Amino acid sequence: MKQIPRALLSLAIAATAAASANASSLLDYVGQCVPFARAASGIQIYGNAWTWWEQADGKYERTHIPKEGAVIVFAKTARLPFGHVAVVSRVVEKRVVMLTHANWSRQNGERGHAEQDVTLFDVSRNNDWSDVKVWYKDVDGLGGGIYPVYGFIYGKAHAAAELTSRNPDYVGALIDAYVPVSGKPIGR
Repeated sequence: MKQIPRALLSLAIAATAAASANASSLLDYVGQCVPFARAASGIQIYGNAWTWWEQADGKYERTHIPKEGAVIVFAKTARLPFGHVAVVSRVVEKRVVMLTHANWSRQNGERGHAEQDVTLFDVSRNNDWSDVKVWYKDVDGLGGGIYPVYGFIYGKAHAAAELTSRNPDYVGALIDAYVPVSGKPIGR
């Protein structure tokens, strides 16, 4: 893998921060998941998303139980070579939460946009949030992929107020998770 020169990386980070600062809302953000999750959660970790889990060790509480404002850390896979991080916006029930994140689904043909209150479903065999399915706008439902997860990082600061809408669709999230598509049980 080619290394990015430090000066170029610093310039890119500064440009991303400036773009985020000029957005009228956190939800207007367009960019990578890491700066978005950092801004939305207050968790000050840098680097590729998949590295957040280890970086949090000793700095932040790490757990396998979701709570509002926590960052979920997706493992590095062939489909997610840099991993992914997202912020829990609502806990709906034991195996269903809502996320707010950036750079997942395409919107207007491009990636990078923020999405608020999307469904995340725990499909792990032991109900431990080690494997999940995520709402994918392109199919208006849970995507076909199952993604491995390291766990949740709890921040020390207050999460952004814009993480969740005033009236999140709890029923829709439960339907996304539990109603079979074409007669196939989801996640099994």
